[in-house]
Amino acid sequence: MFAALYLPDFELQAALRHEPELHRKPLALLDDEAAKATIMQLTPSAAEAGVSAGMTPSQGLARCLCLILKPRARAQEKIAGEILLHHAATLAPEIEATAPGVCTVRFSSSRNCRENIERVVRQLAQLQLTAQAGLATTPDLSFLAACLARPILQIDDPQKFLAPLPIETLRHLPRLSGAL
Repeated sequence: MFAALYLPDFELQAALRHEPELHRKPLALLDDEAAKATIMQLTPSAAEAGVSAGMTPSQGLARCLCLILKPRARAQEKIAGEILLHHAATLAPEIEATAPGVCTVRFSSSRNCRENIERVVRQLAQLQLTAQAGLATTPDLSFLAACLARPILQIDDPQKFLAPLPIETLRHLPRLSGAL
């Protein structure tokens, strides 16, 4: 049995972790190390105002004058990643930092897996990190479950789970750059 712990919008969560009041405001996170700074992640209120990932800061501001622009906080991303890895290590000895904001755990026994995952999701929430988790028989399937979880999804019958999913679902999953 595998579990994937996933922190959606990882970079944004890391940047806003100590500023929870900004979660409700229109805010865009900039990838300031790119040749041309672009919006990489944004809050729901920024999306509702017409801002989207890939826009330049000026395009975002043209759609929402009160848009807050914030650069990535790489030091905070590193800390958030270490927190995720630490909590994943409390589940089982076989863990992998699969991608930024994603950790995969291999359980040797399926006993109490869901309860332990629920505990870790609660602990991460206490640290201002919103986690989603998926439990399944393979690492890829556990990641898919984690992406679709609200907040935890266990897949006991992969065929029954996958059959009704539209193929477009895969297109909207976060990229793991070859991981898993």
